Amino acid sequence: MPLLSVRDAGRRIPDRWLWRGLSFEVDGGERVAIAGPSGSGKSLLLRALIGLDDLDEGTVSVDERPLADWHLPDLRMRVRYVPQSPAFADGTVRDALSGARAFAAASGAAPEAWAVERLGRLGRGAGFLDARTETLSGGEAQIAALLRAMQSGPHLLLLDEPTASLDPDATDAVERLVSDWLDEDGARAAIWTSHSEEQRARVATRVVDLGTAIPAPEASGERATETAAL
Repeated sequence: MPLLSVRDAGRRIPDRWLWRGLSFEVDGGERVAIAGPSGSGKSLLLRALIGLDDLDEGTVSVDERPLADWHLPDLRMRVRYVPQSPAFADGTVRDALSGARAFAAASGAAPEAWAVERLGRLGRGAGFLDARTETLSGGEAQIAALLRAMQSGPHLLLLDEPTASLDPDATDAVERLVSDWLDEDGARAAIWTSHSEEQRARVATRVVDLGTAIPAPEASGERATETAAL
C-alpha cells in the first residue's frame, strides 16, 4: 500500500495552469524530489499533499484514504510538512520541540537526548535548545523545523527547500541527517523540493518534474510529467 497517491492533480492560477494531469505514488523507503523552475508550483504541490492548499483537479490520498477523510492530528502523525520559511510560536527551540512531542514521542532515547544528538550532527550544541525562536536566522529556523518534524514521528516528510538558507557544510549535514532518518525505518519516505539538480541527484532516487509554468492546457494540451529514476 503506498504512503501517498496523487491522481490527475491540477493547480491553476488565474491566467494559466501551473500543472495538470499529475499522477504519482510514494512508497515506504522512497526518496523523491520535485523539480521545476521558480513559479512552477513546487511549494503549492507540497502544501496540497497535506491539505494546506486546494487542488483545482484531482485527488491526494494517504494510506489510500483521501485527505478529506483524515482527522488533521492523525494526518500530521503520518505526514509532516517543513516549509522553506518556518513559523514558530514565541518561545525557545526546546518549547517548539516539546510541542512536536504532543503528537508522538521520539523513539529510543529520551526526547531531549534525541534532539541534542541530532543537533551535534548538524554542528550545533545543546545550547541551541535555549535559543529564542524569534531570534533564529533563516537557516537556524530550518534546522529547528526539521527536528520538530522528525521528532513527531511521521512516516512521510515533505521538505520544501529545507537547505535554502544553509551553507554547504550545513546542507551536507542536513542531507545526511535525513538520509539516516530514512535508513532507520524502511517504512519512511521523503519528498524534497530543490532548485539544485546536483542536490536532487544526491537526495533522491526519483524525480517528479513539474516542467515550466505552462499556458492553459485548453490552448497547449501540455501536462506535468514524472521522470525515470536517476
